[in-house]
Amino acid sequence: MNILITGSTDGIGKLAAIKLAAERHKIYLHGRNREKLDAAIKEVKERSKNEQIDGFVADFSDLEAVKNMVQEVKEKIDHLDLLINNAGVFKSGETHAKQGFEMRFTVNYLAPYLLTTELLPIIQRATDARIINLSSAAQSDISFDVIEGKRSVSENEAYAQSKLALTMWSFYLAKQLQDVVVIALNPGSLLNTKMANEAYGQHWSPAEKGADIIYELALVDEHKSHSGHYFDNDAGTYARAHSEAYNASAIQQLIDFTKKIVTI
Repeated sequence: MNILITGSTDGIGKLAAIKLAAERHKIYLHGRNREKLDAAIKEVKERSKNEQIDGFVADFSDLEAVKNMVQEVKEKIDHLDLLINNAGVFKSGETHAKQGFEMRFTVNYLAPYLLTTELLPIIQRATDARIINLSSAAQSDISFDVIEGKRSVSENEAYAQSKLALTMWSFYLAKQLQDVVVIALNPGSLLNTKMANEAYGQHWSPAEKGADIIYELALVDEHKSHSGHYFDNDAGTYARAHSEAYNASAIQQLIDFTKKIVTI
C-alpha cells in the first residue's frame, strides 16, 4: 500500500509510520522542515527495516505550501491507499497563519481539507482506500469569525473548535465518497507527545496508544464498515462525537464557508 501520514516527524505520527512500515508498505512522511523530515525518514527506515520510505516538506500554516505539496505528491504517487491526516497544532507563537486565518484552524482543519480534497483523484484510484482524520475529545461549537481570525479565543477553545470542524467535515466526506472509508479518530487524551506536554505539562498515556489505534483503523477489515463514524480511543470504541457533528445544516454551512475561503 501507498500510505501518506502528515505530521509524522515525531509523536504518534512517526510511531504509526514505523508500525505500518514494518508491514512492508510504502510510507510517505510529512514534516515542516527538511532536516527533521530527513532524520525521521532515516529513523523509520532503520527501525522498520524498510527502505520504502520517502517524504514531503510543507508548513501547514501556509495553504500555498499545502498546494505545492499536493503537486509533489501527485508527481510521485499514482494512487494513495491510505491518508492519515495527523498534523496538528495546539500551542503556537502566532495566533494567525500565513493567509490570515486562525492558526489552529488552519493547521488542524483547513490544511487537511485542502490536501485531501486535492488528492481525492489519486485516493479514488486505490482499491479499499481509507482516510483517517485525527480529531480529539476536545470539540466545541464553531465560530466563523474565529476561523477567519476576526475574533480571538483561547488556545483551548480554538483547538476544540478546529477539531469539531475536522470531525464534521469527516462525516460529510464519508457521505460524498461511497468508495472510500473515512473515519474521525480521537487517538486518546493527553498522550505522551510533544503537543500534549507543551500544552498541559503532563500526559496520561503513552504515545503508543495513539499509534496502535491508527495502525488498527488503517489495516483491520472490520473498520471498513465504520465510514462516517467517530472512534473514541479514550473509551476504546466507536462513540458519539459532539452533537453538532450530526447537524446536517451546520455541516453544510461549514462546508460552504470552507469552500468560500479556501481557494483551490
